[in-house]
Amino acid sequence: MLGWALSFLMIALVAAAFGFGGIAGASAGIAKVLFAVFLVLFVLSLLAQVLRGRPPV
Repeated sequence: MLGWALSFLMIALVAAAFGFGGIAGASAGIAKVLFAVFLVLFVLSLLAQVLRGRPPV
């Protein structure tokens, strides 16, 4: 998921460099949402691992 967020961020930067404001804005918005989802899932997986009591691999 982090890879997708970084991909959309790169698309947004390239689109902004070429002057495509609408595409850049949309791609940046998608990148923000995907990054937020990634962070939430990452924190939830860390909490699940701590609650199970298993040592990290």
